[in-house]
Amino acid sequence: ALDKTGTITSGEPKVTDILPADGVTETELLTLAAALECKSEHPLARAVLAYAEAQQLDAPEVTDFAALPGNGLSAKLDGKEIFGGNAAFTGTKVTVPAELAQAAAELSAQGKTPLFFGGAGRLLGVIAVADTIKEDSPRAIRELQAMGIKVVMLTGDNQRTADAVGKQAGVDAVIAGVLPDGKEAVIHQLQTAGKVAMVGDGINDAPALTRAETGIAIGAGADVALDAADVVLVRSDLADVPAAVRLSRAVVRNIHQNLFWAFFYNTLGIPLAAGVFVPLGLTLNPMFGAAAMSLSSFCVVSNALRLNLFKLRDPKHDHKHRKKPASTNTAPTEEKTTMEKEKEPMKKTMKIEGMMCAHCEATVKKALEAIPEVVDAEVSHTAGTAVVTLQAGVDDAALKKAVEDKDYKVLGIE
Repeated sequence: ALDKTGTITSGEPKVTDILPADGVTETELLTLAAALECKSEHPLARAVLAYAEAQQLDAPEVTDFAALPGNGLSAKLDGKEIFGGNAAFTGTKVTVPAELAQAAAELSAQGKTPLFFGGAGRLLGVIAVADTIKEDSPRAIRELQAMGIKVVMLTGDNQRTADAVGKQAGVDAVIAGVLPDGKEAVIHQLQTAGKVAMVGDGINDAPALTRAETGIAIGAGADVALDAADVVLVRSDLADVPAAVRLSRAVVRNIHQNLFWAFFYNTLGIPLAAGVFVPLGLTLNPMFGAAAMSLSSFCVVSNALRLNLFKLRDPKHDHKHRKKPASTNTAPTEEKTTMEKEKEPMKKTMKIEGMMCAHCEATVKKALEAIPEVVDAEVSHTAGTAVVTLQAGVDDAALKKAVEDKDYKVLGIE
């Protein structure tokens, strides 16, 4: 599982397009955006500020600043509310004109992130920001896939933007719209399919790095991420991930070789030294025994030192892990189907009334995933549903209570 920003991409996004609404100038849009983003620590905020600085625009001071993770920002300028963020968040504040919504969708399809800005009850426009993919990312992902590893990209971007970036990078799957505190839950869900290695660099990646079987942090990442990871890549180079996998496989292979030869050698040498074969006339002089033991250690150490010659970045010998052979025991088709169904995670669909925006979705999702038996909850305020994936049985009353405690009404559970 690869985090997008700073891992697959450079983490240094730049402003690519400015689309002011009717009756609004680019300067007005940029000034408001800079005023709002100057208090944010997000990489996209730095891109907007850098562009505004290049245009020699001064950002006015704002008050009552608030950041809503995964949604957007709000503050007050001259006593009036201003806001910025994704389309879902902006839609809760003002009506987005159809032409701007269409333009934003086209920008998303190009792999750009559209940021909507508004104030005083109206939309001022859209600023598109793009984070370029690192040159080595597609190659590193191809090398991982050649090893039989499925690569998934995690991002908080909308689905269109995420799909465009994922296509350029060549990943197997894209999971978009992940809130900063939701990455751990995604890793937990992926673990139902196998062992997971998580690669990230930010503070928000730390819980996911800890949850995964192997956490890998980019060297230029936040200190919290470095502390939470099992492996730290000194260089901020995604190509070091397949290199680390190659090295780990080579080390395990070397250990297996040393164990085999050590057991084989001692299986022959110890009985001989103990005198088991004296009746057959075979004996071992203690001096030769000591020399033989030293030779055994010498061989094991020499074999281990061969790792110094191992080429970390040579994909020539990459191979997929062999799958365990299927059982020769055949079972009736109906029985197999039943067994397969039992292995699949259980799902329940909840019909919920009262959700109005993406923030409502996040609230319901967090409440449901706090239940130990819940692996994941896919919540949609537009459909008014929550599809809950369970790793074990749970009473409908518990699911209903978790949602209604947050002041939403559950109409039914299927």
